[in-house]
Amino acid sequence: MYQEGFATAIVPSGAAGAGLEDAFRPDFFKGVATVVGKLFTQVAPDFAIFGEKDYQQLRVVTQMARDLDLPLRVLGAPTVRETDGLAMSSRNVYLSANERAAAPVLHRVLTLCARKIGAGHAMATILSEGREAIARAGFALDYLEARHAETLAPIGSAKDGPVRLLVAAKLGKTRLIDNVGVK
Repeated sequence: MYQEGFATAIVPSGAAGAGLEDAFRPDFFKGVATVVGKLFTQVAPDFAIFGEKDYQQLRVVTQMARDLDLPLRVLGAPTVRETDGLAMSSRNVYLSANERAAAPVLHRVLTLCARKIGAGHAMATILSEGREAIARAGFALDYLEARHAETLAPIGSAKDGPVRLLVAAKLGKTRLIDNVGVK
């Protein structure tokens, strides 16, 4: 994929600089955009499917394809979940038994927050309550944010959206991410 002397990168902005995953992995989306852009130009697919679990990545790739006029559709696939709601991830194998039992709290808190925000409750209050619930469950929270579902720009009200709630938190040594839409 990268021949000797390779020196070009795609440097995305917009959703790639939303202050979510990029705050913890500063050059990650530059690498994603570059390798995916190369793959798209070499394979020339009609469409590409990316999981919604890595929602910011989905938004970055979608924007990149649109901005570079790549002739394909980027589609989001719903997050696949365990029966208790935990988003499936290769990282889950690093959870101890006690951590695994606590991990579904992330999804439960997200869905409760989404339901309350969708019912018209004050977003700031609901997010604060959600952050507290996540911390009480033993997580070290990186973020729990409400963002515009397309741009990932910060928003203050459900009226500013479509709204996506995104969370990242560590449980023990394992960092988990998840997200849900607000209806």
